[in-house]
Amino acid sequence: MKLAAWFTGLAGLVVLIVLMVHEGFGEVVHTLSLAGWALLWLVPFHAVPLLLDAQGWRTLLVPTDRARRATLPFLFWVAAVREAVTRLLPSVGVGGEVVGIRLAALRLADTSAVTATIIVEVLLTLVVQYVFSALGIVLILHATQSVNSAWVMMTGLLLSLPVPIAVVWLLRHGTVFERLEALVRRLFGDASRLVARLDGARLDADVHRLFTQPRRLLVALAWQFSGYLLGAFETWLALRLLGHPVSVGASIGIEALTQASRHLMFMVPGGLGVQEASVLLFAGMAGIGGEAALSLSLAKRLREVLFSVPALMSWQWVEARQLRRAVALRKVPEGLNSSL
Repeated sequence: MKLAAWFTGLAGLVVLIVLMVHEGFGEVVHTLSLAGWALLWLVPFHAVPLLLDAQGWRTLLVPTDRARRATLPFLFWVAAVREAVTRLLPSVGVGGEVVGIRLAALRLADTSAVTATIIVEVLLTLVVQYVFSALGIVLILHATQSVNSAWVMMTGLLLSLPVPIAVVWLLRHGTVFERLEALVRRLFGDASRLVARLDGARLDADVHRLFTQPRRLLVALAWQFSGYLLGAFETWLALRLLGHPVSVGASIGIEALTQASRHLMFMVPGGLGVQEASVLLFAGMAGIGGEAALSLSLAKRLREVLFSVPALMSWQWVEARQLRRAVALRKVPEGLNSSL
């Protein structure tokens, strides 16, 4: 898995370099310099859509967290770390969720219930992504009148729709994780640590329980969709700062279809190269030149790094503190035994 991540990441880097050479490195740098330090406003603004996503997750966690230990600031921090792992580390798209489960366990003891909320949250994100992509296609069509391209994108979206529907149905009615546990047992034996940590039947039950609360799911979905809409403001603001303003509808269309491309190519770490090619394509449909479109993508990359690196550092600090605490606890019984 790690080898695949490094390979796809390298391929994405090659694509990025080719695009930079094709569009002209000097022109891209010049376009970025026109916006200057004002592009740094993208960094604090990103906290707003991320906070809405965290609120959506908190909505799913309420039945599990009766004591309200998982506060919104805490979940916002965990969401920032999850996003940072997914965006910057070669984790093939799932590492952020694994880290999120681990960090949520700092406040919530029921790991199975927390895992179920993240699984359902990821499914809701998939639903939001489809709705957001459909909205983006409509808005790009309205802004560009590019009927043929819009129909191609809409057809692709519809053809891929049975896959998430099947996944949702299996998780809602099936015993996916119980079967996964049985498979792991056959592969690694009952003595495996992975088997000891996996309670498939209980995880299936926790996921099923969330599916019986449609109102809660709709509220969480609404928070996520609001976050996606606000996230499109980043594209609108960046293009305005770069001297290539577009309408709100066009900015939503560019953001929606770029996000869809990154989700589709989730195996490429950070969507390296995928984001740049997508922005060039969809911003080009909205009448944005290649150097401005690539500048937009690089501005988004800059925001990712500046926002995510502190999140990763805070995660490592927490992990180091947890390790020191575990070592200290192991030393206490040893000290007692020596005194006896």
